[in-house]
Amino acid sequence: MWQFDNTYARLPSALYERATPARVRAPQMVVWNDALASELGLDDVTQDALQAARVWSGQVLPEGAEPIAQAYAGHQFGHFTMLGDGRALLLGEHLTPTGQRVDIAFKGSGQTSYSRRGDGRAAVGPMLREYIISEAMHALGIPTTRSLAVVATGEPVMRETMLPGAVLTRIASSHLRVGTFQYAAGWQESLLYTLADYAIARHDPHLLGESQRYAQFLRAVALRQAKLIAQWQLVGFIHGVMNTDNMSIAGETIDYGPCAFMDIYDPDAVFSSIDEAGRYRYGHQPAIAQWNLARLAEACLPLLHSNRDKAVDLAHGILDEFRTAYQAHYEQGLRTKLGLNTAEPDDATLAQAYLTLLQLAKCDYTLAFRALSTGEAAPLALQVLPAYDEWLQQWQARLTREGRTVEQARLAMRGVNPALIPRNYRVEEALYAAERRNELAPLQALVAALRQPFELAPEHHKFAEPPPSSFRNYQTFCGT
Repeated sequence: MWQFDNTYARLPSALYERATPARVRAPQMVVWNDALASELGLDDVTQDALQAARVWSGQVLPEGAEPIAQAYAGHQFGHFTMLGDGRALLLGEHLTPTGQRVDIAFKGSGQTSYSRRGDGRAAVGPMLREYIISEAMHALGIPTTRSLAVVATGEPVMRETMLPGAVLTRIASSHLRVGTFQYAAGWQESLLYTLADYAIARHDPHLLGESQRYAQFLRAVALRQAKLIAQWQLVGFIHGVMNTDNMSIAGETIDYGPCAFMDIYDPDAVFSSIDEAGRYRYGHQPAIAQWNLARLAEACLPLLHSNRDKAVDLAHGILDEFRTAYQAHYEQGLRTKLGLNTAEPDDATLAQAYLTLLQLAKCDYTLAFRALSTGEAAPLALQVLPAYDEWLQQWQARLTREGRTVEQARLAMRGVNPALIPRNYRVEEALYAAERRNELAPLQALVAALRQPFELAPEHHKFAEPPPSSFRNYQTFCGT
């Protein structure tokens, strides 16, 4: 049942505008996330399919909903601009049966005053992509927003061609972004304080009453991001558009657009068609996260200390902590991927040597780590490298030093090295079938497999296969 308590809508109106979802012609449910609905306590709010489609497309607002479009700014590919929810609405904040507060938001629900020249709509394909990838990320144990529903609107949207329209319902711990603070800082200092106090109460309530709570809050955000980005890197996830308005204060992956999972290991891997300079390439994501946090720190300088120089020193210290924390999370993650329980000074060198071999042999990142985990034959291109046998001996010697057999290590490794990721070509197959042929079976089968990423049931083997050569130069598109 609904349990709305819309605290953001009680903040100063400079942070949002009240809005109403656009009318649509013929809403029809495409995807409904039963498991998530049950977690939210919303599995029984709409029993009738037609009524459900009307609710989750915004045609019927549930009691207690207060739709608003949130204001924020952002550095987009390094360039600052004022933004806001141009095609999204926060329906409200819902309290789950366990007492968790979550945002329920629409994406593709029509124009707002922040839409600029956009139509405020979304197409079925990109909304289903967000559903697939966010469910995969959740199954991998990576903090993420999630998708509750995708509803076809029965109306076309114009992009490069005419596409069927859709509205996605997104669930998040909050939609507070780095860009939200940039917006408040450009408005007035009192608004910045109000926003910061709200964010602390919502995400870091243990800091309430602390004399240095704003610096501690900035540190908490930085440390959440350090862990999140390390998790991205460890599974080969590339966000594709790490603008400051796409970085969540809550430490969740948010705003799935031209995202993709890396196939061939390459630190310079880029999939997004709009990232021509490779700003958001795989290997650059940690540096971009720190750059984004620097923009958050700039916005929060008035909160950190009345003396600007001291505020800057505090900010620099926190940014250094991000770098240290990220490296610690990443190196520990690599140890775990290699089956190591303890830490030795040369572990980073051992892990980097393996990654270098993968790059030289142009190996599939996921399959290479999985093969190491199962004892299956390594990719042939890796086997023919003379340095690979030497590396295997070093790895086995390292395991011996901590009293672990290869078999024991591999058992643990199979729990952290996924057999399944959302292969780009499989995602495209599922989206094509859903969008162009109105067939949902391929999408449902793919999502079912991705919900068990560390297992490989016989019927899911095809989803673990590497892409055909025609996908070697694959590009993703934002879909906006």
